[in-house]
Amino acid sequence: MLTLARLNAANAAEFSALLDGIYEHSPWIAERAHAASPAGGYVSLPALKRALVQVVRDAGREVQLALVRAHPELAGKAMVGQSLTAESTGEQSRAGLTNCTPAEFATLQRLNADYNAKFGFPFLLAVRGPRGEGLSRAQIIASFQRRLANHPDFEFAEALRHIHRIAEIRLNDKFGLVPVRGRQVWDWAEALAVHSDAGFKEQGQLTVTYLTPAHRAVAAQLQQWMHACGFDEVTLDAVGNVVGVYHGTEALAPRLLTGSHYDTVRNGGKYDGRLGILVPMAVVAGLKQAGRRLPFGVEVVGFAEEEGQRYKATFLGSGALTGHFDPAWLDQRDADGTTMRQAMQAAGLPATLRAIQALKRDAARYLGFVEVHIEQGPLLDALDLPLGVVTSINGSVRYLGEFIGQACHAGTTPMGQRRDAACAAAELVLFVERRAAALRECVGTNQAGADASVGTMGMLDVPNGSINVVPGRCRFSLDLRATTNPARDALAADVRAELQRIASVRGLDFTLEETMAASAAPSHPAWQQRWEAAVQALGLPVYRLPSGAGHDAMKLHELMPQAMLFVRGGNAGISHNPLESISDDDAELCVAAFGHLVDQLAHT
Repeated sequence: MLTLARLNAANAAEFSALLDGIYEHSPWIAERAHAASPAGGYVSLPALKRALVQVVRDAGREVQLALVRAHPELAGKAMVGQSLTAESTGEQSRAGLTNCTPAEFATLQRLNADYNAKFGFPFLLAVRGPRGEGLSRAQIIASFQRRLANHPDFEFAEALRHIHRIAEIRLNDKFGLVPVRGRQVWDWAEALAVHSDAGFKEQGQLTVTYLTPAHRAVAAQLQQWMHACGFDEVTLDAVGNVVGVYHGTEALAPRLLTGSHYDTVRNGGKYDGRLGILVPMAVVAGLKQAGRRLPFGVEVVGFAEEEGQRYKATFLGSGALTGHFDPAWLDQRDADGTTMRQAMQAAGLPATLRAIQALKRDAARYLGFVEVHIEQGPLLDALDLPLGVVTSINGSVRYLGEFIGQACHAGTTPMGQRRDAACAAAELVLFVERRAAALRECVGTNQAGADASVGTMGMLDVPNGSINVVPGRCRFSLDLRATTNPARDALAADVRAELQRIASVRGLDFTLEETMAASAAPSHPAWQQRWEAAVQALGLPVYRLPSGAGHDAMKLHELMPQAMLFVRGGNAGISHNPLESISDDDAELCVAAFGHLVDQLAHT
């Protein structure tokens, strides 16, 4: 097996020979990586992987295009003619492409032709998949069909990302590396995903909402795994949070609090929230196996609810720990008329305010709160970075509004005499886009913009609209977010002022109701630095970015210092979607980073 010591001691020719076959027919990548190697060589395999990625990123589009074209088609002429490289032969064979049925082979040939005609390069897919052991032919064909719809620029970037994943797996093989802990996390996530709410499971969709049978099955499975990992205490609390405690050297020692949520949105992904439970579970399992106790305890909480899907009670699980459970929630009814109190009682929970209020944590007993989470965005994937350090969770404000004009005949009313409510909404949409984009993410640096903001008008509705009627009313939603409260408030003020201006100029009335406001949650500097040190210890560059999505960490922020680590999501970082994905290698890095963080704490 290859070792870093041997690689670092090699001259340029030897270095290139040792990495032969990592990138298909492209020895120049290894040659340039050797030339760029730091004094003393590469400190870790992740550092080497990153260096190879950076060589390709710096090569320019024409050279990158040649790299893409150096790869064979899937089940193409090279496979039929047995002229594939040994690496590609093994990968296509493992995926079963050498045993296609006539119908599958015909489908792949057609897809290859359509893809080449549209993009001008072969379809590239890491056929060994996110776990490194092989995709099925059905999964390969489904990916092929889906990606044919991509924009050419996006698909070119996606092809390069798959080339890097192929290279990563090949490097693992050369070094004899199996990401055991990452695969354990990946396998846990797969096993949890078999539980889904009725009506969604039958369609192959993942949906787990508060206290449904599927939700309770996930909670039971987490408890079983926590016991197996070696937690000293495993409980289900009064709101359905799964709590595992691994004691420190003393049972009453302060604790590090961590975790995330295990409920999902409807037709969601497998890693949103759940990754933040499974990663620290793997770390605790390692501590138990090593017979090691820390000078502090580790408390992992699988929060029962964060998404607000069954009841309008977002952050119910983490809110109970901060003392912000709203008593009125108990009387809320779901779509079937079941109150939350009834759902709790059916799940065997006490359903009393007294029991829930007893869950509030004493901040003096905790060192802080950390959370690992899939990014749910495209930045890390676009930068080919597996990990990112969160600087702040965006503050947000939401509104529901309506422009009120005059419905009139579309053919007889002159353009200058209309009071068109839909045109007003369209004008506001474009203003929100321009104003929010004024604070852009600084993609390509080691930090996304400090005051980045986003704005979305996700709902637009013309009540009783007709093709030949000028819209007299238009309802809309506003979702405005920014990394700091001042930036959020300035954005909101400008949008409200523009709304008033548009209404005045167009002769319209309007309504606007604020429906939600959440403060930004900046990461605690010392805890953010601990995550940064953990990333650096792996040999990776530190990239800092804000979180545009809300997380349980923003609730715990009200009680104790908090900081988050993001892991990139595949498929351009898509989330709240079945295409949400991570690799076993990235999961392994998460476990290693979390382990490094607790080691730092243990020695301070």
